[in-house]
Amino acid sequence: MKTAGLDVHKDSIFCAVFDGKHYSDVEVFETFSTSIRKLGEYLRTSDVKRVAMESTSIYWIPFWNILSEMGFDLMLVNPFLIKQLPGRKSDVKDAQWIAQLLHKDMLAGSFVPGERIQELRSYTRAYGKLQQRIARMLTKMDNILVQAGIRLGSLVSDIGGKSMLSVIDALIAGETDPARFSKLVYASKKNKENGKLASALTGCMKEHHRFNLQMAKAEYDLLNKQSGEYLEKIEAICRRDFPRQSALLKTIPGVSRISSAVIIAETGADMKVFENSGKLSGWVGLRPKNDESAGKYKSTAITKGNRYLKPILVQVAWAASRCKGSYFKDKFNRLSIRKSSKKALIAIARKISVVVWNILKDLTPYNPALQVIYEPAKLDVRIRYHQKEMERIAKLKP
Repeated sequence: MKTAGLDVHKDSIFCAVFDGKHYSDVEVFETFSTSIRKLGEYLRTSDVKRVAMESTSIYWIPFWNILSEMGFDLMLVNPFLIKQLPGRKSDVKDAQWIAQLLHKDMLAGSFVPGERIQELRSYTRAYGKLQQRIARMLTKMDNILVQAGIRLGSLVSDIGGKSMLSVIDALIAGETDPARFSKLVYASKKNKENGKLASALTGCMKEHHRFNLQMAKAEYDLLNKQSGEYLEKIEAICRRDFPRQSALLKTIPGVSRISSAVIIAETGADMKVFENSGKLSGWVGLRPKNDESAGKYKSTAITKGNRYLKPILVQVAWAASRCKGSYFKDKFNRLSIRKSSKKALIAIARKISVVVWNILKDLTPYNPALQVIYEPAKLDVRIRYHQKEMERIAKLKP
């Protein structure tokens, strides 16, 4: 059976066909939709069924969409996994190399979800980027206040909270009296009584500070409005296409409505793609990579994995590690004793990824009874350990 390898670029694509012994002449096509259809017709006339391509930025997406509609068996491959031999790096040889590896079944395809998941994924990723822009805009507004000598950000717990935004609105409106600002701030009684709040609100707001603050606040409000619209879209798709999966994921401690949507969007909600929970953990990037030589492990660091799902699972792990009475809280506390809190958090995130895999595979809610906090045997060991510690500390007492 003939195979084809596509070396994708921004403005061109190199196509090589391999029949097991010989390569055809490498053809070069443009990246317009009409040119992609010409590529599809060329592959048909060449009697090609299987096609592999590199996942080059976002340039592969139109090729995937059009060629899949034309009925080809496509495979998307991570460029890191198909590196060319030294001294053979060229566009023509890259396309031939991909075709040869595909013919010999030496390629591992990347996960490409269906159309419904791609739609949800486009919304969740855009929503995540909006949240990052909102955070940057809050920092920008706080920096403008610092330049004007107003240090409210040092006293409030959240620079995006009601107190901070109320003071910003008052400054934009032209207010300059620190006493009036104090009424807008929800600060501790201690800071109000010792004059710290009044000092933090006293500054020198000039016209250029006020104008910059006004522009930043307008952009912040716009981003918040867009964020709300994206959230409505995300929730509508989850209610329409994935109501059961979304509801089941929310039974996991720490999982919110947006984090459940991101999990569905990134994993596809179909665990047939991942053979077991370990495959999912490795794909997300929460499991150490294989780096063994001569019986020794050179590195136990986790991999990069999915840069959209990994941060969400870490956030979920952080929330779950603070849920009273949960297995994840107890596990985090025990791991933090002998590891750093960051490593313990990654371990909790990996455990949550295992729970996610089982929930989406069996379509059953999270069952806390399956994760026992205090096993009888381990509980006795912990009691004896703490008793010995108390005895040791008691001997130190003068």
